[in-house]
Amino acid sequence: MLSLAGIASADTQGIVRPDPAKSCSDRGFKPHELCFETPKDKIARAEYLSETFYAIILKTAERCTITEEERLQTQKLFPQTKVFSMRFQCDDNIEENISYTNVNDKFGFLAVYAGPSLKEANSQLAEIKTAGRFPGANIRRMQARLVYP
Repeated sequence: MLSLAGIASADTQGIVRPDPAKSCSDRGFKPHELCFETPKDKIARAEYLSETFYAIILKTAERCTITEEERLQTQKLFPQTKVFSMRFQCDDNIEENISYTNVNDKFGFLAVYAGPSLKEANSQLAEIKTAGRFPGANIRRMQARLVYP
């Protein structure tokens, strides 16, 4: 019975924590990453996924070219929800363990968390398009992926 509980917890997905006011650095996440609950069960795994969520891709760019300064400036436009960027395998000196599903790894992106439902994401996308600042903004259903070193 005990081993079944371990198997069940190994198959769970982490709850996303999209509040930009709450740092996740104490859990090993960097400021540009969308953080989520990770297992504390000490079961070895190659990767661990967050729950599925929707994001608005605000900008797509050449890999590793979106800066933290740009992310922080964009975060000011969305004070209630996390703006995150893809930096997986960008910095030689800094260990990057977070990537995202349903994106092309050959490109970088700047995105804002849009909630667990398509309805919420569509509402947020409409607001973003009305503001006109991110003309190519689009919705993406994704998961954050923690890749264990």
